[in-house]
Amino acid sequence: MEEEPARPAAPAAPTPPDAPQTAAAPEPPPVDEAAPVDEAAPVDEAAPVDEAAPVDEAAPVDEAAPVDEAAPDAAAGGSRRRGRTTLLIAAAAAVLGLVAGTCTGVLVQAGREPTKLPPLSQAALARGEGAAPKPLPADQDRRVRTDGDLRELLLKKPRGAREIEWLDGVDGWMDLATYVGTFGSPSEQFSEYVHDDFRRAAVTRWKTGATRTVEIRLIQFHQEEVLSALEGSDTGRHWAGWGREDDTDRWPVPGTGDGEVFVHNRPESVDGSPPLYSAEAHAWRGDIEMEIWMADTERIGKDQIMDLARRQMERL
Repeated sequence: MEEEPARPAAPAAPTPPDAPQTAAAPEPPPVDEAAPVDEAAPVDEAAPVDEAAPVDEAAPVDEAAPVDEAAPDAAAGGSRRRGRTTLLIAAAAAVLGLVAGTCTGVLVQAGREPTKLPPLSQAALARGEGAAPKPLPADQDRRVRTDGDLRELLLKKPRGAREIEWLDGVDGWMDLATYVGTFGSPSEQFSEYVHDDFRRAAVTRWKTGATRTVEIRLIQFHQEEVLSALEGSDTGRHWAGWGREDDTDRWPVPGTGDGEVFVHNRPESVDGSPPLYSAEAHAWRGDIEMEIWMADTERIGKDQIMDLARRQMERL
């Protein structure tokens, strides 16, 4: 069988002299990065994106470009809204839980039987048998002594002593007006002692030798709200040493806690009288304040004022 002869190739079509060459596409011109970009030019969204195109990491980044800080952060805003919603839901659940618990408690309590109250009347107490205890004797019950005649608790005059005719008070008693009259400002002291529940005061005075005088006062208070006897003694001790610390000696009275005696070593003149040495003692026990005053033209010894203070406190 004879082979079919080869088909001759078709001659190429003549190319017009002015037609562009299509054999090889010309390369695009280089892009001028410094040229302004026309932001208003339309973008062809249908054009295919060459994802395989290499990214030039070395290209400069314009850090000076303004950032729109006013743009809302969608992610942050959503997160905050979700947090507030969670808190509101949790608070509502807690309130509903409290309400439900309260209602449950009320229903449970309402379903229980009421608790019976004890009867108002009580059984009569049995009377004790035997004799009642005897009251304490006066030497053991201090209240019996202090509620009696306060003048009986004052020291008695020593032998040979003489009473002082100008003794303040009536029959050994001093009322409030008479007592505060011995202070420098009677009106102020009157108000103070009314506030301190002044009850009564007993006083005794005597004179020994030519010039020595002794005065003892016992001031008693109701003492329902404050320890007025203690406050009165503290005030007396304060004024005994005030302004005369350099020429005053002081010693504690044994067995009295904070009681003290004071001996003033410099004589003083009162209302134009001859200068006199003085000594004093201040202490308290229970609701009674004790004051002792001594004066003489000669210096008073510690033992003399201390003996009076110790013996007077023993009687209280």
